Amino acid sequence: MTDIALTFWGAAGQVTGSCHLLEWRGHRVALDAGLFQGRREESHRLNAETPFDPRQLDAVIVSHAHIDHTGRLPLLVARQFDKSIYATPATRDLCAIMLPDSAHIQESDFRFLQRKGRTVGPESEPLYTMADAYRVQELIEAHPYCRPFKVADDLTVTYRDAGHILGSASVDISIAGTAGAAPHRLVFSGDIGRWNQPIIRDPESPKGAVDTLIIESTYALKQHDTTEDAMARLAEVVTRVAARGGKILVPSFAVGRTQELVYALHELAHAKRIPEIPIYIDSPLAVEATAVFRLHPEIFDQTEGFIKTGATIFDDHLVHYVRDVEESKRLNTLNGPAIIISASGMAEAGRILHHLSNHIGNPANAVLFVGFQAEHTLGRRISEGRNPVRILGEEKDVAAEIIKIDGYSAHAGRDELQRWVRNIGGPIKRAFCVHGEPESLAAMKKLLEAEGVEDVVIPSHGERFTL
Repeated sequence: MTDIALTFWGAAGQVTGSCHLLEWRGHRVALDAGLFQGRREESHRLNAETPFDPRQLDAVIVSHAHIDHTGRLPLLVARQFDKSIYATPATRDLCAIMLPDSAHIQESDFRFLQRKGRTVGPESEPLYTMADAYRVQELIEAHPYCRPFKVADDLTVTYRDAGHILGSASVDISIAGTAGAAPHRLVFSGDIGRWNQPIIRDPESPKGAVDTLIIESTYALKQHDTTEDAMARLAEVVTRVAARGGKILVPSFAVGRTQELVYALHELAHAKRIPEIPIYIDSPLAVEATAVFRLHPEIFDQTEGFIKTGATIFDDHLVHYVRDVEESKRLNTLNGPAIIISASGMAEAGRILHHLSNHIGNPANAVLFVGFQAEHTLGRRISEGRNPVRILGEEKDVAAEIIKIDGYSAHAGRDELQRWVRNIGGPIKRAFCVHGEPESLAAMKKLLEAEGVEDVVIPSHGERFTL
């Protein structure tokens, strides 16, 4: 078939901004519409430009709710996109809170810089309003895993559980052939999760022959610690920092990572492997996201021991969910040890910036990273040992201990990516490696070639391919 084309408008040669344009027989569908994150000026430029006319899109098919996969949906709506957005039920519910929160953070950060009299350029201006974000919800059509649905008469989609975060999916697409030709099968992996991850079920690979595969490559170079190793390391860190009276600041994705950490800390406290110190979830989005998790126990991994106990896995007397701004501010004068988990996960926006500004200069404290830090983000600079760092426009000396635990990543490591590919079972004719830094993309290409995929491509931003 020569009437199908793919253009890569995000996460091509980099990690964030997932967006791939699929065209066939006069139709146009976007796979994801995510925000770019990193250098403020460059990211704003990439985010603000829509490389295709949103009015000419027939639909958007979303893999999962993370902002680097959904964060430009309100921008498409602001520019008159008014067709269907497809997602799983949990992704729909998470978008209902995440996208307005993204708009709110952009507006709040802009006002904060103005109040402080800082130089405010176009790169600091909000991309869209909360009203745009709310309008997205009116367009979302939810479909559960493993039930095919039509996006067009000749295009069928089936969601498979990607095991990444609640509601995350790999997108299994069948485009009907013409003149008796076989259908073209395209699989977009979305973000692939891990086996034995807390709460979430294991990844499910689409089975059988695949004509075109778009696959994430975030950790193709790296093998993660096991969940058990991560739990032991977390227990050691909490115990050690608490003993010196310090606070542990955790920049954490509000969706997925925060709930995993609450679950892990609850389990450790229940087993008396950590001291009883307060745990603050200081993110309105994380509080709302945890409520969404409570709504969807049907997609939890029911084989996990702690879930099987029937415990209320997100609630414990040590855990405090913080919504109010004044309560958040009071955490900056809190005496004694505590754990403060706050968004954003790459320390690019939100309340974590204020906590880092107030606490990163104290050697008793620790900053704990439990997830991927994209290039040019504040989280990446801190995790790499930069000192000083600029936070909210001011230079801050870094005296706090900087700690990284890899085992809580929601992304598959090298061996897990290989396992996911092998579980497909059938031959893969052509593959595109996306969602990774250059070294990881090259490693993913080698991995796929070793698995027998002859045509493996690392696309560049804006590059178009005929399938």
